[in-house]
Amino acid sequence: MPKRRFAVCVRNEGYEASLERNKIYTVLADPEAERDGDLRVVDESGEDYLFSADRFVAIDVPARVKASLRAAIG
Repeated sequence: MPKRRFAVCVRNEGYEASLERNKIYTVLADPEAERDGDLRVVDESGEDYLFSADRFVAIDVPARVKASLRAAIG
């Protein structure tokens, strides 16, 4: 399984249908995108898309929360 991280959306202007402010999102590893200032995020559709990294703040979550989030996305 690819390494997953988590981030909170702090800006969703122009992407209101795809992103919810203050929601925790799964971030998938994509070094090339990150070099370009983007993050690969699983959005409201359940698919992963690239969004500008400045729309998110990376967070550390406790192991129990991480397990719950992973279970929710399958």
